[in-house]
Formats: sequence, structure tokens, C-alpha cells
Amino acid sequence: MSYYNFSEEKNPVQEDEYFMGIALQEAQKAFKIDEIPIGAIVVSHGRIVGRGHNLTEQLNDVTAHAEMQAFTAASQTLGGKYLKDCTLYVTIEPCIMCAGASYWTQIGKIVYGADEEKRGFTKKSSQVLHPKTILKSGVLAVECAALMKQFFANKRG
Repeated sequence: MSYYNFSEEKNPVQEDEYFMGIALQEAQKAFKIDEIPIGAIVVSHGRIVGRGHNLTEQLNDVTAHAEMQAFTAASQTLGGKYLKDCTLYVTIEPCIMCAGASYWTQIGKIVYGADEEKRGFTKKSSQVLHPKTILKSGVLAVECAALMKQFFANKRG
């Protein structure tokens, strides 16, 4: 795994956009295999320790969301189930299941791109995250939403 060093004077906006760009690359992988294009990565101290994209159709598994794939990969990489010092970057607001899973991992921070108006966890319960988890939304939201819109437009087309 590679380390991504930002200068001593870290620019959190630049760092978040950088890692969200990588999550978008994961979403593109899902798009190419006709999965709902959501991508996720888990970062620990500037290092990507887990990646994932939706695989619900490929695996015939309704729980195979991008976040779940990334959590599993990160836990395997780090050798433990808790992700307290990690950040989840995900292109679309997590659903209630993925937000609940983030609670159990005790993830330190969640950064997501576009809101999910129908199934996003903030519409269901904002209390589902671990109390110490920091939440940030709207990072590359336009780009994240555009990929979803393109996917569903292709389905309707």
C-alpha cells in the first residue's frame, strides 16, 4: 500500500478531495460492471488500507455495498476490527446498514460526496454513527452525483 504525504501544513480540503477522487475511481469500477456506482476507501494515517465498490449484483448479496467491502479489506489489512484512527471516503451518503456497520468499526471519520435523498442514513437516523465519529459531507458532491445520474439515465434510456 502507498502512503500519501501532504505537506506538514496539511490542507484538509485538498486531502479530502484527493481521497474522494480515489473513491470515485472505485465507483467507476462498479459502473463498468453494471453495479450501482458507489465507491469507498478507508484511509489510515495517509495510507489506503481498504477499497471497495458495490458488488451486490456480482455476488448476489444485498449487503455487498462499497462501504462493507472497504471495511472488510481495511480490517484485514490492519489486523483488527476497529478502525478508530481511520477515515472512510465514500462517494454517496451511506445507507442505514453501512452507517450501522461504521458504528461497530468505531471509524474515526466519514467523508461522503453526494447526499442520498431516499436511502441515506441521515434521513433515517442521525444517531446511528458512533458518538466519536466525525461526519463531513459534500466533498466532490457534483462529480459523485453525476456518476449516479448517468448510471440511472442509462438504465432508463
